[in-house]
Amino acid sequence: MAQYFEVHPDNPQPRLLKQAAQILHGGGIAAIPTDSSYALVCHLDDKAAAEALRRIRQVDERHHLTLLCRDLSELASYARVDNRQYRLLKLATPGPFTFILEATKEVPRRLSHPSRRTIGLRVPDHRVTQALLALFGQPLLATTLIAPGETEPLNDPHEIRARFEKLLQAIVDAGACPMQPTTVIDLSGDVPVLVRQGRGDAAALGLALD
Repeated sequence: MAQYFEVHPDNPQPRLLKQAAQILHGGGIAAIPTDSSYALVCHLDDKAAAEALRRIRQVDERHHLTLLCRDLSELASYARVDNRQYRLLKLATPGPFTFILEATKEVPRRLSHPSRRTIGLRVPDHRVTQALLALFGQPLLATTLIAPGETEPLNDPHEIRARFEKLLQAIVDAGACPMQPTTVIDLSGDVPVLVRQGRGDAAALGLALD
């Protein structure tokens, strides 16, 4: 049964977020708000938690999971980024973009794409997410909270509680989020490729993507 934490969206209570971080450190899965929609998150290095997260979403190993990072300084540990890619990342973060990049050896092989050795990375622009990441002390493994068989992400924490309370260990309620997922851009090849158009405006990055 999930612990339910109601936090202020602009000034989240550190005491409550510390409890949520402890649950994540203990192998729990949490639903948290982001600047695009609610997301499911767990500890990056917890194999059982990552497998449970995939089961809840009903996605297989080919589905890209994403690392939520506080800032770009954390990216270098998990992705290989050249100067061109870094300039683009700096322009787009923090914000509602997910970038697919070549994973480093720091990323457990079971978390990267099985055939491509890539990982999704993003820096969310949401005070609650940022505060939780600061207290947690490292990136979180994440996936957009979309119920199995549905296409729209969930943004109402009360609905999330009603539908997923028995499957999660924590729900962080900071009010409703936007219902659009992130814009996903693949930077692992020679040219950027738009994988999914979401809340982020790719044109604002100076990219002419098909």
